[in-house]
Amino acid sequence: MRPTTDTAPPRVAIPGDGREAPPAPDDPPSLKVVPARHYARWAAAVAVTVLVAQFTHGLVTNPVWEWAVFRGYVLSETIVQAVWVTLQLTAYATVLGFLLGTVLAFMRLSRSPVLQTVAWTYIWIFRSIPMIVQLVFWFNLSALYERLGVGIPFGPVFWSVDSNSVIGTMGAAIIGLTLHQAAYAAEIVRGGVIAVDHGQLESAAALGIPRLRQIRRIVLPQAMRAILPTAGNEIIGLLKGTSVVYVMAIGELFYQVQVIYGRNGRVIPLLLVATAWCVVLTSLLSIAQYYVERRYARGANRTPPPTPLQRARRFVRSLRAAAAQRNQSVVPLRPLGDIR
Repeated sequence: MRPTTDTAPPRVAIPGDGREAPPAPDDPPSLKVVPARHYARWAAAVAVTVLVAQFTHGLVTNPVWEWAVFRGYVLSETIVQAVWVTLQLTAYATVLGFLLGTVLAFMRLSRSPVLQTVAWTYIWIFRSIPMIVQLVFWFNLSALYERLGVGIPFGPVFWSVDSNSVIGTMGAAIIGLTLHQAAYAAEIVRGGVIAVDHGQLESAAALGIPRLRQIRRIVLPQAMRAILPTAGNEIIGLLKGTSVVYVMAIGELFYQVQVIYGRNGRVIPLLLVATAWCVVLTSLLSIAQYYVERRYARGANRTPPPTPLQRARRFVRSLRAAAAQRNQSVVPLRPLGDIR
């Protein structure tokens, strides 16, 4: 005896018969597709939405935030000047730090044990000492060296100048931030260079390309794909890390906010002012990082994905095309008097 099943056996279509055979039980088109239901995911989404809505409601309705005070100070002249000082510190420390860090990175990759040891020692020391300690040290450099001069090593000095006249408050902050940033930039650049296949250099050397040109035209363009994400993150961290120069009484953003709320007692709205400016500057840096990474990714991805602006333009074009198609499909009605 054959085992019975719930489904009837498939019938074979008879030639010339108008009827079709019923599908087999395991025929894919005949199976009913039931979408997966993610109840835990839905519950988590609802919980997160409720929390975000509750936080937004409190942000808008809680009078302690004092949004009127925030609006009064966020674009004030003092705050805008402080933002400009923060941008200057970030720009100088980024450019000089990555220039020095690139030199240190190639010193560590050098075959000279002296250069390797010096670069490793520099990175070890400046990554070990807190940034605020370095800034205070450079700010008080005149206590150790009253005059800075040029002469023969371990010999007479031909020309000297007062250290306070050479290194001011702003100069000490830039030097401290640059030297601190260079230690981290060196490891970022070294990691990017190591990520490049060594066969690239061997092929370039076999073609007789000079060593400096190999680094400039072959190694660095490929290493930038690995360098840029970490470097962008480091620059954003430096932008917020410049707030430590408040110990040197430099009028950057956080220092000016402290001065203002120390005078009027409006702590929370003034901290919101600093937070808002940091969010704006970080967003601009993130956008710039996105486009720079996109440019250096051209060698690995011949057809990069569209940018958000390009996607928005395509969406607008599709809406216009759909509207034009609807207008063409509608036939205008003519009055009865015009019909002949």
